[in-house]
Amino acid sequence: MYIYFQDNPLGKSVGDCSIRAISNILEMSWEQTYIELCLQGFIMADMPSSNSVIDAYLRSKGFRKSIIPNTCPECYTIADFADDHPNGVYLLATGEHVVSVVNGAYYDSWDSGDEVPVYYYWR
Repeated sequence: MYIYFQDNPLGKSVGDCSIRAISNILEMSWEQTYIELCLQGFIMADMPSSNSVIDAYLRSKGFRKSIIPNTCPECYTIADFADDHPNGVYLLATGEHVVSVVNGAYYDSWDSGDEVPVYYYWR
């Protein structure tokens, strides 16, 4: 199930999907999430949106990363993942997008449910 979520203070929906998704799963403001990711990026001398920075940040918050099995990479969507995970808090990554899933609903500023492939998730 899709739920509209847009906490960017200027309503932007391009380039900040990881910040929006992380702020949702950690129940923090967009601004606080951005600052913390920038600090993590500064420590690592990398951009706050890079996979390595996001990985280190989520790991520090107690999240664990899992890979999606490669059984049907072009058919397993964000909506499918949400349907298959009715309980829990997740951050999903596709090749182009990051989205949060909480208790079977995916939260985004647009209906990204048909996006594929889902490569991995943090729980």
